[in-house]
Amino acid sequence: MKKIIALFLALALCLSVMGAVAEGAKPADIEDTMTSADGTYVVAFVTDVGQLKDKSFNEGTWNGVKLFAHDKGLSYKYYQPANGNQATDDDRFDAMKAAAEAGAKVIVAAGWMQGAALEKAAKAYPDVKFVFIDGWAIGNNAEEIAAANEVLKAANVNVVVTAGNMRNVIGVSYKEEQCGYLAGYAAVMDGYEKLGFSGGGGGTNPACMRYGYGYIQGANDAAAKLGKTVEIKFTWAYGAAFAASPELQTLISGWYETGTEVVFACGGSIFQSIAAAASANDGAVIGVDVDQSYESETVITSALKGLSEGTYQMLERAFDGTWEGGGVSLGAAEDAVGLPVDTWSLEGFTVADYEAMKAAIVSGEIEIDDAAAEGDPSVKGPWSNAVVDYIQ
Repeated sequence: MKKIIALFLALALCLSVMGAVAEGAKPADIEDTMTSADGTYVVAFVTDVGQLKDKSFNEGTWNGVKLFAHDKGLSYKYYQPANGNQATDDDRFDAMKAAAEAGAKVIVAAGWMQGAALEKAAKAYPDVKFVFIDGWAIGNNAEEIAAANEVLKAANVNVVVTAGNMRNVIGVSYKEEQCGYLAGYAAVMDGYEKLGFSGGGGGTNPACMRYGYGYIQGANDAAAKLGKTVEIKFTWAYGAAFAASPELQTLISGWYETGTEVVFACGGSIFQSIAAAASANDGAVIGVDVDQSYESETVITSALKGLSEGTYQMLERAFDGTWEGGGVSLGAAEDAVGLPVDTWSLEGFTVADYEAMKAAIVSGEIEIDDAAAEGDPSVKGPWSNAVVDYIQ
């Protein structure tokens, strides 16, 4: 009976993740592929759409998996769902099934599109723990809640279940609107007046939507502080599959050729197309998820979230006895989002300015809307000091 009731307990986590990974081996020093002596793999990673080594979302999460497994001496393996960017829920479930049947004690699944498959897998393999990056707490549906209440009633247990989370799943989300805001604010304070945003997921990816919406708010507020108006081109075109494409490169090249100075490349491998367009037109780029300054000289800063760190921390909890299911949202207060102060090339926005602004976000002095506006920033407009050109 305790197990039945426990299925409906929620989680409240609070942790600091940026910089929290143990020092030692670097991700690049750890092989992506290992061979387990007994043929089992204890820690598994199921990729999102795009490439494993995308220099962004998948790679950042995978680095956390590799680091943890390496530090703890555990076997590890990654699984890419069949059919690549056209993967279905069945493809994603099959990847999780393969991981579980290969001995995984914990499966890390990256990306919000994993939700349906992950819920199915978590029910099929209740003894396996699932870390859902860019996800949410997986709850039991109405039929399951009703059934649980019937069991409790029949057992004369005076408890009524109204909602609940699966104990073997923890969803990790990030407050991307906060670091998106910081990136937009910093760019305008650095002198950029013609900005762009190119997002992944086709305007349906919650994380990318929060990044983009925060970016506009930050740019608008910085422009207001400076007493000027900035222009922002904003699009989800050609980013649905999170893949580089000649069509996207041509679009962004056109932006740079007509005056756009900096573009926020928000969507995994689409960064490659945008960086190529910037390089050919002396433009600037803002990276996403991880510090992408190492990938292109065009990058002036990146909107960071602690993918590796958050993944590492959740894996620690899976093995140290402190695991509880549910969900956690990480932001500036947990030092889980921000900008890379050691590598940015900004001059008009100082580290002291950045630290003060981040503190104001943590304190609530600066409030950032996370509504995301269904992907269309014109829904929330007009903006006081920004003119947004929404390009479909």
